[in-house]
Amino acid sequence: MQVSGGHSQQRKVGLGLALVSALTFGGSGVAAKPLIEAGLAPLEVTWLRVTGAALVLLPLAWRHRGLLTRRPALLVGFGLLAVAGVQACYFAALSRIPVGVALLVEYLAPALVLGWVRFVQRRPVSRAAAIGVVLAVGGLACVVEVWSGLSFNPFGLLLAFGAAFCQVGYFVLSDHGSDGQDPADPLGVIAYGLLIGAVALTVVGRPWGMDWTVLTGGADLAGARVPALVLLAWIVLVATVIAYLTGVLSVRRLSPQVAGVLACLEAVIATVLAWVLLDEHLGVAQVVGGVVVLTGALIAQTSTPKAAAAEPVAASAPVEGEREYTAGG
Repeated sequence: MQVSGGHSQQRKVGLGLALVSALTFGGSGVAAKPLIEAGLAPLEVTWLRVTGAALVLLPLAWRHRGLLTRRPALLVGFGLLAVAGVQACYFAALSRIPVGVALLVEYLAPALVLGWVRFVQRRPVSRAAAIGVVLAVGGLACVVEVWSGLSFNPFGLLLAFGAAFCQVGYFVLSDHGSDGQDPADPLGVIAYGLLIGAVALTVVGRPWGMDWTVLTGGADLAGARVPALVLLAWIVLVATVIAYLTGVLSVRRLSPQVAGVLACLEAVIATVLAWVLLDEHLGVAQVVGGVVVLTGALIAQTSTPKAAAAEPVAASAPVEGEREYTAGG
């Protein structure tokens, strides 16, 4: 009974963290769009977001510098896939296919995670998780109104699938970091992942050509003039640092497949926030799709989580125990 109660408590904490992660990741778009409309390119906003978060977590990277020699492959994989890969592939896809199509393909990741768990790791997958994935992806197609702008540019679709596979890497690596006799502290993994991602995005985004004066002015949000630096601070601190932290920790308390389905809520939250703050009205199909996604997430959360130790996060000191990073797109 004590073990069952412990698992139940871990599930509740994991669900709470997953919801916070989806909410914070979903809130990135409403802050990023005004900056883009003010004159920054999408990839430049992404570079500012990741680099700013990496600088904020630099003290944690120094504290957990032992991870560089203990788990180098995990850190590089997380930085290139979970941070830089998702962002770069998604924004590159947007230049070739509609946003709705790119977003839907990227959020096929939960289904791909399910396939990874079942056929690569050869771990059982519950019926609840499978049903949740089907409902979440179907509902997401309605939320983004994928039928309104179908375009099948082969390379664009390939890039969107690249973003999806990178997002699979995010969930799998977040879970992998807690396995074995030498678990990696999530704070260190996220700190180094953001640092490595920032370096990779610097090469891709070439920020030295950015119009830095945009950050000294303001941007329009919900009819109000907001300082650009305030919006950037929200993107860095809330939509990246907190989002990645809560996301990784939710995966470690649930499972990659369940956390992946819950992550679909990010698109619903982003759409609702855009409706409220950016006056981007929702249609009937989008509202119905949001309800379907929520239903899928609720069903998936009944899935039995992986067996976990009593303390799923390595904590050599209280401060070291305590995401995510959507990416998402």
